[in-house]
Amino acid sequence: MALSSFVDTRQATDFKISHDHVQLHTTKRVQFIDVTELVSERVRRSGIYHGIVNVHTKHTTTGVVLNENEPQLLQDFQERLEAWAPRELTYQHNDMHARRFQRIAPDERPNGDAHARALLLGASESLNVFAGRLELGEWQSLFLVELDGPRTRSLSIMAMGALE
Repeated sequence: MALSSFVDTRQATDFKISHDHVQLHTTKRVQFIDVTELVSERVRRSGIYHGIVNVHTKHTTTGVVLNENEPQLLQDFQERLEAWAPRELTYQHNDMHARRFQRIAPDERPNGDAHARALLLGASESLNVFAGRLELGEWQSLFLVELDGPRTRSLSIMAMGALE
């Protein structure tokens, strides 16, 4: 049992919130894009020394996940997503005629599978920032997961915390 609730506690002198929108262009229908360095750079630019960074996708057919960047593992993930929500299944969302009274984007395509897959992944991750750096495990990487590409995608990155 720990003697103290926290190992390192410091009094914050200044608090800052830094926000950025980043656009990424995906190239495949399903794609894992490692955004770890991109987010790390935004944290460095923010000047936040101790705090949290939240990375949020602004799309319902993408996800944000934390996992290992190993090619065979990423292939396994793609195969699992396909098995859990196969593209060839019938999805009510894909019936544009049945949705005629709803607002449908001009570039709308049958993508019920992508929405189902996004439901499994989540739209954001919050990561600790300590001593000005993302506090990640040895094998952890942060990914934007494209499920309905290729497209242009936006991430909202908000870092907040104490300055040094």
